[in-house]
Amino acid sequence: MNKRRLGRSPIYVSDICMGTMTFGSGADEDMSRQILDMSLDAGINFFDTAENYPVPPKPEWAGETEKIVGRWMKDKDRDSLIIATKVSGPSHGWIRSAQRAGMTALDRHNIVKALDASLKRLQTDYIDLYQTHWPDHGIAYDETMEVLDEQIRAGKIRAIGCSNETSWGLMKSLEASERLGVARYCTIQNNFSMNNRRFEDELAQVCREEGVSLIPYSPLGGGALSGKYNDGATPEGARFSAYLKMGGRQKKMAERFVNPKSEESTKRFMDIAKELEIAPVTLATAWSKQHDFVASTIVGATHSNQLADIFAAADVELSSDVMKRIYKISREIMYPMG
Repeated sequence: MNKRRLGRSPIYVSDICMGTMTFGSGADEDMSRQILDMSLDAGINFFDTAENYPVPPKPEWAGETEKIVGRWMKDKDRDSLIIATKVSGPSHGWIRSAQRAGMTALDRHNIVKALDASLKRLQTDYIDLYQTHWPDHGIAYDETMEVLDEQIRAGKIRAIGCSNETSWGLMKSLEASERLGVARYCTIQNNFSMNNRRFEDELAQVCREEGVSLIPYSPLGGGALSGKYNDGATPEGARFSAYLKMGGRQKKMAERFVNPKSEESTKRFMDIAKELEIAPVTLATAWSKQHDFVASTIVGATHSNQLADIFAAADVELSSDVMKRIYKISREIMYPMG
C-alpha cells in the first residue's frame, strides 16, 4: 500500500485509512478487532476514530469506539500505528455531542479535557493526528489553535487537523496560526465521493495552495455507491436503513445520501465498474485516492466480509479515460447529495 505525507507534517500514512465509527454499535468488539487486524495485515497503518463514536451518537455509547481501539492496540507496536481521533465541536449548532452532557466547545477547557480522556481510553500517551470534529464559526480561532499548539509542545499530539470545515474556516484558522506563530492544521477531513464532489469547488484549491491534505470520509457515499440502496432497497443492518426509520436529523441525513439523483448516478458508476471488472466499492475507493490533494481515503466497515473489495483499490489506478467518464456523469447529474 502506498504512503503519503499528511500536509506539511512529518507523518506518512497508508493511502487507505480504516475508519472506526461503527465499532461498538454496528460492529461488536470481536468483529471490530477482526476488521482492525485484517486492515493491518493489508498494509494499513492509519486508523481514525473520535471521542463521539460510535454512531449514531448516544451518551451510553460515547467513547466506546476509542476503548475498543485502545484494547486492540495493547499488543501492537504503537510506533508503527498512526492513530487519529477528534474532539467534538460545539453542541449548540450542527450536532449535539454525546460527550460532556452535550456542553462541548472548542475552548481550552473542553479540548484539554477531551484529549486527556481520549488518551486514557486509547491507552496511549500521544495521538498522532488530533482533529476538531466540526467547527464553531461564531468564535475566533485564536484560542483553539493556541491550546492545540500547547498540547503538541506537551507531547500529547504530533499533528492537528480539522473536519467538516469550510474554505473560509480553514483559511481563518491558517491565518490565526500564522499570526500567532503556533501549529497549523495539516489535514481536513470532509465528505468527498463520486456522489459528493463539492470539495473540488473551493476547498481543493485551498489544500493545494496551503499544503493541507484532505483525508476524505464517506468515499462510498455512505454505502450508496455500493448499490445496496438502489431501487428503494433498505438492507438489514445497513446504517441508512436504520436512519430512514428514525426520523428527525438522522432521517434527513440518510435522505441526503440516498435519493433519486444519487441512485441514478450510482447506477451509471456501477456500469463503469462492471466494464472494468471491479466491484463498485473498489471503483469508488480508487477514484477517491486518485486526487493530488488527498493523502488517505477513510473507509469503514461493519463486517470483515466487506474488506476485500476495499483493499483491492490499493492496486487500482484508473485511466484518464475512466476519470473523464466519471466526470461526465458528475456534470450530467450535478450534486446528487445537494
